Amino acid sequence: MSRRSGILEFAVLGLLRESPMHGYELRKRLNTSLGVFRAFSYGTLYPCLKTLLANGWLTEEPGHSPEDALATTLAGRRAKIVYRLTAEGKERFEELLSQTGPDAYEDETFAARFAFFGQTSRDVRMRVLEGRRSRLEERLEKMRASLARTRERLDDYTLELQRHGMESVEREVRWLNELIESERAGRDLKGAGSGGTAQQDTTTGSTGGLPRPGDAPGTDTPGDTAT
Repeated sequence: MSRRSGILEFAVLGLLRESPMHGYELRKRLNTSLGVFRAFSYGTLYPCLKTLLANGWLTEEPGHSPEDALATTLAGRRAKIVYRLTAEGKERFEELLSQTGPDAYEDETFAARFAFFGQTSRDVRMRVLEGRRSRLEERLEKMRASLARTRERLDDYTLELQRHGMESVEREVRWLNELIESERAGRDLKGAGSGGTAQQDTTTGSTGGLPRPGDAPGTDTPGDTAT
């Protein structure tokens, strides 16, 4: 399984732990509310759902809203399928939530993990935050060393781009320091993000989206229609 597929599995299980959803709602939450993924097609989401169903981590059932009931009576249409987490799926999510290895510190993986910090134990949050900070401090040292070696050969615009990248990493390190200090003091963040977490965009330093250092807009082609 690729890293991106693993992140998608984790995020889908986490969202469905909050409440059952149909495919369209899941895709919307993944792309907007969480802010973890670049835009992707239903052709990416539904194979993931199919795998989770085959593993016994999800069940699917017809929707029961008035709109869904009406849809079943219209020619050529069927009710939206609602996906629900099973007991085994909850156990799988808990297992993934407790993992604190190196993969948890990578850019997109950390963003997905952070989105569900409200469901994560404090000691696991601390290990992930400290691991992410160490990873970024290592990255920052390499960036500074590279800039020192090549400064004289860079034009002004390339030099400014290098500085911007360093400032973005430095900003996230400061943000992580604040989070770690709050965790050590026993303070929980108050915010409106998924899982009750406060969210910050570390590429701009403003609150709103989840951290996606170095991220750029994606353009996956939309796939089949929502189920």
